[in-house]
Amino acid sequence: MVNREQPMTSEAGPMVDCGDGVRLVRDVECRLSDGTVLRSDHYLPPGGGPAPALLVRQPYGKDIATTVVYAHPVWFARHGYVVVVQDVRGRGASGGDFYPFVNEERDGHETIEWLARRAECNGRVGMYGFSYQGVTQLLAAARRPAALRCIAPWMTAGDLHGGWFYQHGMLRLASTVGWATQMLRGDAHRMGLEEPARALDAAWASPGAHLHAAPYAGIAHLVAEGLPGYFADWVRHDEPGPYWERQDISGRWDALDVPALHLVGWHDLYLHGGMQLFEEMSRARGGAGRDQHLVAGPWVHIPWGSQAGEVDHGPEAMLDTDGLLLRWFDHWLKDAGTFAGEPAARLFAMGENRWHALGAWPGRGGERVQRWHLRGGGRANGLRGDGRLETEPAVGDEPRDTYVNDPDVPVMAPGGPLALQGCFNQARLEQGNNVLVYTSAPMTRRVHVCGTPRAVVHVQSSVGDCDMVVKLVRVQADGRAWNFSVGGARSSWLFGAGGHRADVVNEWVFDLEPTSCVLGVGERLRVEVASSAFPLFDRNPGSGVPARLAGPRDWRRARQQVLHTSSRRSRVELPVLEEGVAA
Repeated sequence: MVNREQPMTSEAGPMVDCGDGVRLVRDVECRLSDGTVLRSDHYLPPGGGPAPALLVRQPYGKDIATTVVYAHPVWFARHGYVVVVQDVRGRGASGGDFYPFVNEERDGHETIEWLARRAECNGRVGMYGFSYQGVTQLLAAARRPAALRCIAPWMTAGDLHGGWFYQHGMLRLASTVGWATQMLRGDAHRMGLEEPARALDAAWASPGAHLHAAPYAGIAHLVAEGLPGYFADWVRHDEPGPYWERQDISGRWDALDVPALHLVGWHDLYLHGGMQLFEEMSRARGGAGRDQHLVAGPWVHIPWGSQAGEVDHGPEAMLDTDGLLLRWFDHWLKDAGTFAGEPAARLFAMGENRWHALGAWPGRGGERVQRWHLRGGGRANGLRGDGRLETEPAVGDEPRDTYVNDPDVPVMAPGGPLALQGCFNQARLEQGNNVLVYTSAPMTRRVHVCGTPRAVVHVQSSVGDCDMVVKLVRVQADGRAWNFSVGGARSSWLFGAGGHRADVVNEWVFDLEPTSCVLGVGERLRVEVASSAFPLFDRNPGSGVPARLAGPRDWRRARQQVLHTSSRRSRVELPVLEEGVAA
């Protein structure tokens, strides 16, 4: 029998009436084993008596309670749950010092055990939250607390290096600088650091002002004296290894054996990380692997709706995520059976703008793979060029396509100079000669690209250290060109130290971001090839100097040549659910 604590009295303030029988108790204290006190707000359901608990642990202030994307905790409490929103260590009303991720495993585990013993909880606990709050779920679950019956880690990652901060060796620059500014700003105000706080306030008000700073490891407002050093640590540890594994679950996926409802966005920052998490947890031993469910919609990180960038994905994109979450928790915490019969994967197809229920995530294979080969007469530069995309490879030796990559004038990200998330018309960017553009003939049948695309590109570079970026684009009959998947790799990551050589042909093979997109009859597929997508990714200086330490004097222009011959078949490999061909 669980030894329950007595009801709350002097440990917190008076109960606040939130209407409809819901009551709030603020600043309830949880004293951890090291003496640190964490504080949480508790929303109690109508009727009294113990009830299952929903726990959210976040660094943004418990009063906001993740309401940027979820219903307010009052709504969940009305449906019969104790909702507990806790400030993590060193944030909000909680004690201790904040360093992202490092304390969340132990602190989360101890919080769950404490919560399960409380009088208002019946011993069953679920967790929810997105982004950082998703990581707090994973780390707590890795310790397998008995009371934790299910989780819902949305738009997050279990591998912080490869799924959060870096993609194939390239730093996600805009998101890393932006998030570091947000978190360090809170730290500076909490610590009473007046000058750093003013600088961080100014940077927060002008999000794009510092993205061109070089070297970016020295951005003044992020490395000011007295501030915590986690930004410097993130950019210094540009390889996977012990630093990251101490903060995430990437080296111990098998520790996660709890039912989980995963949600990802096709335009989210952490799409790869979230999809990797679902795939790894689906391999769990015992029954937990069967208790993984995926929902993938056409969303950005915040907010979740039909509008993503310049495209409205229609009314079906307005999914009732709160209702979905409630059915998940009713199933596992109330034995209601409300998630029985749900498919393993529910995916939104962009372009077609409707949902598909699948028995499994297709991954890289799909039902079949279409290979679209880069073809042309040697001048695929921009929309005026002769680049074309065909299902048949070159028979002979077609001329190479050549462009110059200049770190001083990088190719912009799909979302422009702020690397905004979502679909944006790429036609303007495709006018530049520093982008190779390959376009298919109009589709004669519907093609549903669904899974993880792969790029295979044969490149000869004049420098020994460079990046390659490949983008998939859906081209409508009127010429509007909507990005739907992008991916890239840094040579040092892909080939290892010394593995990529200048002035010889190297074969680049890397995955793009997962996707689900339908190309309709009359629409065309386009592939763009470049050597940057700035500031989505940091720029490679091309000189061998680490990107974080490089300034203009370190930047080297590179001549990039893409080969497409009978023996060097540069292409993209697309997993498709339904076959379709170009005319």
